[in-house]
Amino acid sequence: MLRTARPYLCAALLGGVLALPAAAEPAPERVVSINLCADELLIALADPAQIADLSIYATDPNLAFFAEEAKRFRHDAGAAETVVAMAPDLVLAGRFSKRETRATLTALGYRVVELEPARSIADSIQQIREVAALLGHPERGGTLVSEINEARDRATSVPGNGPGKRASVAVYLRRGYISGSNTLTDELLSIVGLDNAGSRLAGRTGGLVPLERLVADPPDYLLVSSLHAPAEDQGSALLDHPALAALFPPKRRIALPDRLTVCGGPSLPAALDRLAGEARRVEARP
Repeated sequence: MLRTARPYLCAALLGGVLALPAAAEPAPERVVSINLCADELLIALADPAQIADLSIYATDPNLAFFAEEAKRFRHDAGAAETVVAMAPDLVLAGRFSKRETRATLTALGYRVVELEPARSIADSIQQIREVAALLGHPERGGTLVSEINEARDRATSVPGNGPGKRASVAVYLRRGYISGSNTLTDELLSIVGLDNAGSRLAGRTGGLVPLERLVADPPDYLLVSSLHAPAEDQGSALLDHPALAALFPPKRRIALPDRLTVCGGPSLPAALDRLAGEARRVEARP
């Protein structure tokens, strides 16, 4: 079995669907990633010998699902110079990777494949199949897709998917940002039988919600990245505000680590199992 990774930063790091060339290409022998989500896919799907370098985010334990596994590989790819030094025959980038870097590598003749943001499980599955084929290992993509589908089946069996009112959850992030409905996390919540209150509080695309509004019209639960995250700055300190602490004690908070949802893909089985467990806990509350 494959093992089963912040709101604004997520937008810059998310990988997604790519367009593969029509003609078959030989499997690459030296692949460099400058995108966190490409890191995840390489570790899950490539032969270790194919991985020449991973991005500078690959070993970040807060963001990277395979942070420990990534330490086995070089992980300093970022600027064009570092990529060129690895002499890759394929570079995986994100649509939001630094434009100048992508343009420079393309101008120098390197094969650069850009990944689009994945907004759903379907996007992630398509991405997995295409990257697996690109790397020459389609069977590994099929195995990972099967694991995701099995986790989704397990998650749909939780009590919250039965008749009756669903518990409402707000995905609450730094500086009071509440995630809307057009996200992978929204789909995961729906699968396990929880209602995303983000659209009601912040609209479909999400946005900053004043603390006063959240207190006046609270959801049943808050979904946070950690129950014990340190208040490193004003943005994260808001999560420890006395009003929120009183209204949402630990039993009314659901912890879903960022590393499980930043990219989707290989982390989806773990994310679904984690949320399904939390949904059962919520359902069991008197």
